[in-house]
Amino acid sequence: MPRTAPAAVRTMLIERAAAMLGRREPVSLRSVVAGTGVSTMAVYTHFDGMPGLWRAVRQEGFARLSSRIASVEITDDPVRDLSALGVAYTENALADPDLYRVMFDAAADLDDPAVADDAFGALIGAARRAREAGRFRADVDPARVALRWWASGHGLMMLVTGGVIPADAARAESDVLAVALFVDAGDDPERCRRSVAAGRAG
Repeated sequence: MPRTAPAAVRTMLIERAAAMLGRREPVSLRSVVAGTGVSTMAVYTHFDGMPGLWRAVRQEGFARLSSRIASVEITDDPVRDLSALGVAYTENALADPDLYRVMFDAAADLDDPAVADDAFGALIGAARRAREAGRFRADVDPARVALRWWASGHGLMMLVTGGVIPADAARAESDVLAVALFVDAGDDPERCRRSVAAGRAG
């Protein structure tokens, strides 16, 4: 039988640990490798032990989010872009719900903390462009708009990943919240609805 590539082993252990946490199973050195075909030594080889594995699980979650955020096309409509960035955030959570939940467990440090700032920084940038374009009021703080947009998306995703509401309901409510937040920041209601719909469409 061919050996699994080291990168694949690393990813497998990260995803397995996240899934076990998602199912509320006890995660130990032995349980995380049980049935995988790799030994406990793999956890030391790839992560230098369990604390390193916890850091890697959080890091992977933020790295995947950062990659998804970076894939969002930037257009000449900053409100559309702000909406699209929110869609990327929530779709990332839906694609990897176990990793998403672990991302916000601050008990494990990140090896590269800067990666956690990428998504929020992109939101701030789009909100700033919306202000500069006259879509938002001149007195609006882009960081506060970004925080409210992020907080609303995070709240919805925690409800979805916790099994409280279905994903489709969260998507619909996310668009309603986007319009409310962006109109409150100064955007024209009808123009805002069109931009949010365009952001959802991708």
